[in-house]
Amino acid sequence: MPPSPTTYCGRFAPSPTGPLHFGSLVAAVASFTDARAHRGHWLLRIEDLDTRRNRPGAVDAILYTLQRAALHWDGPVTHQSSRIEHYEAALTQLRHAGLLYPCTCSRREIADSIVGMPASGEARYSGACRGRVWDSRFPRPPAWRIRTSAHPISFDDRLHGRFETPNLESSTGDFVLRRADRVIAYQLAVVVDDAASGITDVVRGADLLASTSRQVFLQRTLGLPTPSYLHVPTATNARGEKLSKQTLAAPVDNDNPAAGLWLALRFLGQQPPLDLRHAPPQDLLAWAVEHWRPSSIPRVQSASCENREPLN
Repeated sequence: MPPSPTTYCGRFAPSPTGPLHFGSLVAAVASFTDARAHRGHWLLRIEDLDTRRNRPGAVDAILYTLQRAALHWDGPVTHQSSRIEHYEAALTQLRHAGLLYPCTCSRREIADSIVGMPASGEARYSGACRGRVWDSRFPRPPAWRIRTSAHPISFDDRLHGRFETPNLESSTGDFVLRRADRVIAYQLAVVVDDAASGITDVVRGADLLASTSRQVFLQRTLGLPTPSYLHVPTATNARGEKLSKQTLAAPVDNDNPAAGLWLALRFLGQQPPLDLRHAPPQDLLAWAVEHWRPSSIPRVQSASCENREPLN
């Protein structure tokens, strides 16, 4: 059973593509601290739907790093791979409402049909397949897209303020909810999971800020609640690239967990005392919860972590 909707409930939702790095630690620390500062729940969800990107042993590595850092979650760990029927039920609801259509466009066809680039920096689908209906004679398995609308979508971010997408149809276009390989898209899974878990507050990296309008659109379309959002800066390397497995981000040092926590709090604009740099993780987190100030988080979407202070 999800927590009562009157109780703050946050979550951390890593993908098992490798061990946690500094950027994912920042997101974990921010969401954990915000939840505990509100005396709320903090849940852990493993977003493992894209099996091609999953790495053997990554889930155990993530859990071990969180435990070493005293980032203890509430309740059982949720795995998206065990919740496929819930996503399919949402797809059925949307299909019955006439909002889904099959798309057989190849990546090249989509790229060739793009005219301009929206402000979000993401390619907008042209709607080439909008008039199609399901036909078993399709030359290849289709993806399933949702029809967007011209109605404005707005939400308030606790750090960045009000965001509005005046016309989702013209800025983003119809987006995929189930890929041609039958993998459920992130946008649908996260909306269904947050509602099922009773998530009231989403604290995550600002690299996902551009996705939020689509998620709010899905929440409204499916009749699901919209949580409060707080998007913290995404950690980048010296070249301005988001820390990730693809950019060879170093894993968190499990032998010195306080070091990573201290640096993550500094990155988030908090001011942990110098004498806590080598304290037990639970002591450092206790200080962080007591002194948590979201208003002190830098109001930027990304920041380099290369100028972090040494701990020697």
